[in-house]
Amino acid sequence: MSHHESPSPRRAQEPDAQARRRESIRTDHAPTDLQDSGPGPAAAASVLPRQGGVRAPQPPGTSVTRQDSPLPTWFAGVLTVGIVLAALNLRPAITSLGALLEETRDGLGMSGTVAGVLTSVPPLCFAVFGITAPRLARRFGPAAVVCAGMVAVTAGMVIRPFAGGTVAFLAASALSLAGIALTNVLLPVIVKRWFPDRVGSMTGLYSMALAIGTSVAAAATVPMTDALGGSWRAGLGVWAALAAVAVVPWVPVVRAARRDRRQAPAPATAAASGTTPAGATTSGASGDGKSVGGRSTDGDVPAGRAPGVARSRTAWALACYFGFQATAAYITMGWMPQIFRDAGVSAGQAGVLLAVTMVMGVPLAFVIPRLASRLPHQGVLVATLGAFGLAGYAGLYFAPAGGAWAWAVLLGISNCAFPLAITMIGLRARSAAGMVGLSAFAQSVGYLISIPGPLLVGVLYQHTDSWDLPIALMAALMVPQILFGVRAGRNRQIEDELRPVVTA
Repeated sequence: MSHHESPSPRRAQEPDAQARRRESIRTDHAPTDLQDSGPGPAAAASVLPRQGGVRAPQPPGTSVTRQDSPLPTWFAGVLTVGIVLAALNLRPAITSLGALLEETRDGLGMSGTVAGVLTSVPPLCFAVFGITAPRLARRFGPAAVVCAGMVAVTAGMVIRPFAGGTVAFLAASALSLAGIALTNVLLPVIVKRWFPDRVGSMTGLYSMALAIGTSVAAAATVPMTDALGGSWRAGLGVWAALAAVAVVPWVPVVRAARRDRRQAPAPATAAASGTTPAGATTSGASGDGKSVGGRSTDGDVPAGRAPGVARSRTAWALACYFGFQATAAYITMGWMPQIFRDAGVSAGQAGVLLAVTMVMGVPLAFVIPRLASRLPHQGVLVATLGAFGLAGYAGLYFAPAGGAWAWAVLLGISNCAFPLAITMIGLRARSAAGMVGLSAFAQSVGYLISIPGPLLVGVLYQHTDSWDLPIALMAALMVPQILFGVRAGRNRQIEDELRPVVTA
């Protein structure tokens, strides 16, 4: 009697022990590389048996008889440390430069125009390099690409202080930003793959680490520079040490993931041996979306290839939401201290107010993703954060100095739209391939959308010599952010929108 004729896996009869072992591996092994995954809802989110708390509930009808997972017991813990350290390094290359921008300009002889363009380089690099993440992840695996990204961040931050001119400085900065862009895109993918039952909490953890890295680099760069003799080169270069530490945990993670992949039987071999798990369907048949023979029947998306997410309205809504929240964040980081200083607040206090805004993301970045993952529709969170932003801009418009601390807190809460957007990326894709495609699309398109905002605010400020019109623009941009966010927060997955329409 063949496996498909058996009413349940327990009653299935196999010709020999080797076939039974293949079935056990087939049903209890989750791919660690995008090329191995046939990411239907079960394959991408449910059938991820891992130790150390990473195991997800198994779908009904799946035979699980193998107890010794190919991944070692330390994998989940080391991967968590790697995620946190990577997130800590996603912003220091940017915020440390912002703290020493005047000294860097003088040291390299930059013109004001070049320095202004420099503030738009991060989102541009995030958009350009982030779009390459899916292709690299399919070829080398997401963990390996993140490891390489951390190496690139380290190398760029080591080279940058020794740059003798503006071109070399920009090239070294671009190297670091390329590594950050790849990690930006793939961290949500890694969370979805190895922590499918804890997307909210893990997203909150690395979002909190990102906020800490941003705040610490902004606050500590100048004091550390003074302690190192006042050299801006030393003040920028010291952050390379933190990036180098982030590489360490990814090395064993990549090795374990590759061993895991090598031990996995080829899908075609498993299918030919008649060891298709119970409840699954063969390629080309209709079924419940499980991966069979290297192909996902969910939305007819081939295993290991990201679907054409540009055809999804939800993907576009999410990309626009990501873009508008990034616009608000870069405007806040770049211009809020100047708004307070022009209102009569001292330079030191203006810097502290910006730090308060950034620090608000530390606790909320952990709470918001957990809350968002429990809600069927994240629109209420989108609207709530947008309301805080509108209140903060109103305060800046009518009484920037009188309620400065309150406006800093309100805008800090509003800027927590970033972890919410990252969480929604994980919730809007059912498959692993869809996840990496959506993450790359939403972030790349989003960062492109965010580029003009800070520049336009600067132009309006320069030509009007007042903050009234720029602040009105900031508040106006919050409206489409809310509208796109509410649409992106609807309970649906992009695979459903990309499913081929069959006509009679």
